[in-house]
Amino acid sequence: MERNTLDAVMNAYRIESECIMEMMNYFDKEKFSAAVELLKSAPRIGTCGCGHSGIMCQHFAHLLCCIERPARFISPAEAVHGATGFLQKGDVMVFASRGGKTKELLPIMKICRKKEIKTISITENLESPLAISADVVLKQYVNRETDRYNSQGTTSSTALCMIFHTLQTALIEETGFKNEQFAVIHPGGAVGERLNKK
Repeated sequence: MERNTLDAVMNAYRIESECIMEMMNYFDKEKFSAAVELLKSAPRIGTCGCGHSGIMCQHFAHLLCCIERPARFISPAEAVHGATGFLQKGDVMVFASRGGKTKELLPIMKICRKKEIKTISITENLESPLAISADVVLKQYVNRETDRYNSQGTTSSTALCMIFHTLQTALIEETGFKNEQFAVIHPGGAVGERLNKK
């Protein structure tokens, strides 16, 4: 491996770790608390995003299921072809879009408004359509992507994932979720073996 390649790899560690630490400066306690309250009280939760944001939304939906908050990722393509029927009045949809202008998501936001589904948008652009239309907006911060062209969804994915992890952490505390519950729904693998060890 070339020396400049190794330097780039080490720099990637620095860029992403700095991003997470700097993102704490944008943490809004009131908005975060409002998001947690919506998620805590929602009968069902949908997550929606495109590209890397969509992949992180799939991760978040799975995390929610792991603490027994019924959730599913709703593909932007399927959402406008009936999949938003999963959500009903009082449920919550979580949108993720760094720029807040992802065209595929805007019609879905309109559906949510018509159905009186509460919405949370996570975006870097607080003046974007997805931010303005949401019930709660959480600020995503990205210093730069890790590649030399600052174009690949690397640091931005990490930043979004970190926000989802903080929401998951808060929900475990706020709902009183117990590890014994997790043991019931996660008997598989090494984790399941450890949780269910007599």
